[in-house]
Amino acid sequence: MQPYLTVFIKPFPLQHLQQDCEESRSGTTDANRKETLQKMASPRTITIVALSFALGLFFVFMGTIKLTPRLSKDAYSEMKRAYKSYAKALPALKKIGVSSVLLRKIIGTLEVGCGIVLTLVPGRPKDVANFILLLVMLAVLFFHQLVGDPLKRYAHALVFGILLTCRLLIARQGEDRPEREERREEQITAQEKNKVKVS
Repeated sequence: MQPYLTVFIKPFPLQHLQQDCEESRSGTTDANRKETLQKMASPRTITIVALSFALGLFFVFMGTIKLTPRLSKDAYSEMKRAYKSYAKALPALKKIGVSSVLLRKIIGTLEVGCGIVLTLVPGRPKDVANFILLLVMLAVLFFHQLVGDPLKRYAHALVFGILLTCRLLIARQGEDRPEREERREEQITAQEKNKVKVS
């Protein structure tokens, strides 16, 4: 049996095997790794998308309540009462010609518009809308403090202001990372090639 087996078994040079391993490690694996990294969403991207969507929907809802009583008549009447007290506490607004109705409509329109941008529009406009909404939240917190409202009245504005700040910081940090990741990938591939050459 052994002589017949030796006839069918052909010697395979180890040099070809090493060359195939080097080619597969250096070329195809690097390309495949880059493709999979590009296809896979990073945790930072998932966080930004989730925050943008949730915050956008919240501000569309809150802005709509300020603009129309169709969603909730009670909430709409509460908003009207609150903005009347804000206008009374800020007599400078009357001098400029901004009434409580106009102030409420301006803030409601900003919230709806920026909420739609946060939810639907990709890219840099999201960051601009995020910044505008952060300014609106700061203004709302100022109004609540000016009137002397208790914490439970403006806790939602405080929470969503913090979430807007977090989303903006995460988005701004991510702009510097692609260059660092590319450099790191180049260093890793160079080290792997050196290891293959040494072995």
